[in-house]
Amino acid sequence: MWPNSSFNSFLLTGFPGLEAAHHWISIPFFLIYISVIFGNGILLFLIKEDHNLHEPMYYFLAMLAATDLAVTLTTMPTVLGVLWLDHREVGNVACFSQSYFIHSLSFVESGVLLAMAYDRFIAICNPLRYTSILTDTQVVKIGFGVMMRGFVSVVPPILPLYFFPYCHSHVLSHAFCLHQDVIKLACADTTFNRLYPIVLVVLIFVLDSVIILISYVLILKSVLRITSREEKAKTLNTCVSHICCVLVFYITVIGLSLIHRFGKQVPHIVHLIMSYVYFLFPPLMNPVIYSAKTKQIQSGILYLFTTHRVGA
Repeated sequence: MWPNSSFNSFLLTGFPGLEAAHHWISIPFFLIYISVIFGNGILLFLIKEDHNLHEPMYYFLAMLAATDLAVTLTTMPTVLGVLWLDHREVGNVACFSQSYFIHSLSFVESGVLLAMAYDRFIAICNPLRYTSILTDTQVVKIGFGVMMRGFVSVVPPILPLYFFPYCHSHVLSHAFCLHQDVIKLACADTTFNRLYPIVLVVLIFVLDSVIILISYVLILKSVLRITSREEKAKTLNTCVSHICCVLVFYITVIGLSLIHRFGKQVPHIVHLIMSYVYFLFPPLMNPVIYSAKTKQIQSGILYLFTTHRVGA
């Protein structure tokens, strides 16, 4: 469209054809934004303040809540800026940085879910050694490893974005910057940027999900050896919240991947909705799942609000 030219900024896109309704569309987005901040913020506060929750399982849950918060805080400001103020222009550096954090945090979330599966595996299959294996130091090491894997692995495809010339257009198809969206506009050899993410998705999303599945097969085998029906139910109940979070995350990942790979004839609005579901549904649902299924979290929330009510 603009041959042999480059741009210092990109234009974000809201919902094409529905610009007149952007203010109305922003209402559910804003409510979800506030709910995500509130829900995950409450989880982090409870885990920090309640000494009964100072256990590996809840430390990993805190990592999940922090990651969900970061994902939402990274994406929603530009989304609401487009919907509320029609502020579509975003500088190159801000765009590439947003893309970096969006993709790296997705990989971090996958790693945290894997760490939580490891926690449940040790707790159920090797309970006598649980405290000696998952010490505070070990939890910190796992958390650091998960973060490093997510943040370092995304650097190779993001770094070239700062040096590519862009001459096809400067209009992106979402209200936030995605790597796959940006490289479509580059006038350079993007072979590495097209192939590397596929390898990365296989090595992280696919491998993590397979390991989580194997861990639950082993957990189920261990549970089936328990003679008491009540003990079986009690043991499995400790895994329900994590299983629900895993399903929420990976089903949205699979749904978005299928839409991108095989949905060429699907209306663009469906692609947009699936993208928002992928970025907003897990952060919204994870606190709800753990609040509904974990008695310690329920007790903490009840204590928090009743204490404040009495204090007021």
